[in-house]
Amino acid sequence: MAQAWKCSGLRWSADGPVLVWDGGRRSALTWGKRVAFGVAEGGVRTCVGARGHACPVRAAVSGRSTGARCEECGRLDRAHSVAADTIADDPRPYRVYLAWFGPGMVKVGITAEERGSARLLEQGAVCFTWLGTGPLMAARRTEELLRAALGVPDRIPYGDKRAVRSALPASAAERAAEIAELHERAVALGRWPESLEQAPYGPVDHVEVFGLAGLPTAVGAVSELVAGGAVGGRLVAAAGPDLHLETDGKGVVVLDTRLLTGWELVPAGNAEISVPIREFKGATGVQDGLF
Repeated sequence: MAQAWKCSGLRWSADGPVLVWDGGRRSALTWGKRVAFGVAEGGVRTCVGARGHACPVRAAVSGRSTGARCEECGRLDRAHSVAADTIADDPRPYRVYLAWFGPGMVKVGITAEERGSARLLEQGAVCFTWLGTGPLMAARRTEELLRAALGVPDRIPYGDKRAVRSALPASAAERAAEIAELHERAVALGRWPESLEQAPYGPVDHVEVFGLAGLPTAVGAVSELVAGGAVGGRLVAAAGPDLHLETDGKGVVVLDTRLLTGWELVPAGNAEISVPIREFKGATGVQDGLF
């Protein structure tokens, strides 16, 4: 019987996307590489725990959950989350940013300065610019000020991001136009916390990093893994947690790697997709069910 592995998720390194496995093993992902794995027969998806601790009851979790946590572990994870606004005394400096995911899709957010641009890669930001750096609470106040004043959200659904990746403006200048205009408006507000140092406009574009230039339109996305099912395809792009896989005869399908966590996975060298997928609007030849 093939050895089973548990995936800890997709990480972004200086060299590109990497799948990380329990125990520390890492699989670098390069364009054109075949990605294929199966879910162990009779397998059950179990909670991944929280804050580095295993779930005490190894609770079963839904195959469609991107968090792969039971209710109790999810609550524990949120209780120690900067994003959930439950930590106020973090001494590290934080950066405020504007991120663009497609036409009309701009968000404002914060990330620890020491993380560099990792948070933007993890979210699948097509381009971004820094707005300023300062203490956590000053960064939070600035984020809320700009969210209200500029009329931009602090979250954009992954489904919306996926829908536009193959139809982005061709030039980096066009892609950055919205954040350029919003950065100018933000700086002109003049109501920023004194402890937050403003950053000059400096767009960073991730189209080449993500492999989005000339990306074929995806026909759908994997909605869940199932015991005995498999996923296989040639990697043509990756953005945030998503892998865009070109399949034989079925077009490009998006796999959110957060769906992998909690499952025992086995090698499946020549496998094609045999798990449920959700058809994108306007796509043809795809069904929401097993192929």
